[in-house]
Amino acid sequence: MNIRLFSLGSLALLMMASCAPKHYRLVGIDRSRIIIDSRYDQNPDQKAAEFLAPFKRVNDSIMGPVMGTVAHNMHAERPESDLSNLLADILVWAARDYGETPVLGVYNMGGIRADLTKGNVTYGDVLDIAPFENKICFVTLTGEQLMKLFSQIAVRGGEGVSSGVQLTIEGPEGKTRLVSARLHGKEIDPKAEYRVTTINYLLEGNDGMSAFCEGTEVVAPNDPSNNTRFLIMNYFRDSHSRGEVVDSKVEGRIVYIKK
Repeated sequence: MNIRLFSLGSLALLMMASCAPKHYRLVGIDRSRIIIDSRYDQNPDQKAAEFLAPFKRVNDSIMGPVMGTVAHNMHAERPESDLSNLLADILVWAARDYGETPVLGVYNMGGIRADLTKGNVTYGDVLDIAPFENKICFVTLTGEQLMKLFSQIAVRGGEGVSSGVQLTIEGPEGKTRLVSARLHGKEIDPKAEYRVTTINYLLEGNDGMSAFCEGTEVVAPNDPSNNTRFLIMNYFRDSHSRGEVVDSKVEGRIVYIKK
């Protein structure tokens, strides 16, 4: 019994000693970036390739089907970009299947998680771009609320907005503000009502766009088929069926004046 108590006591002392503060001092930080590219394909590990083969076949069968084609490389960036323009336009395009006719669409930059590469666009490509469970929705904003939304978009330095939106923002980076806003060539009427399509994540007021929370006549379908990734796929399939290559350009929807 005494031996056991002695052993336990010794163990406790050792543990306490190991947990005692160590007088370490950080003397430097060193890091490097490892670029994973085609060089790693030059000498493949045969056993690893054989092991992965059945999983690769399953993955390719799901991710590999071609949805359509894109005219050039597309990337999302503020204040405006070809890819964010395209996704906002797709929301407006998809509205027809819901019996809606929105005058503008808003797609957040933070929800765009990959680029598009010129050529074929696969299921996997679309999934990379829109990996979240965001769904299309519709809301009515007054002109006053819409101007508040545009101001919030300006503060963020820009978001994806559909064709017909013309915003001018100015200021130093990180402190931008709205200078002017027009929609389809017209000034915003504070008392008019505007039907807007966006995603449910933004409808909840996320990404600094709380003006959406003030809207009325909300339509927010919950079925998984309303996920933005499927709407994007449908758009590419529709274009492909008509022999069209999907294209999008930066066209001055959001003009940034740096000060």
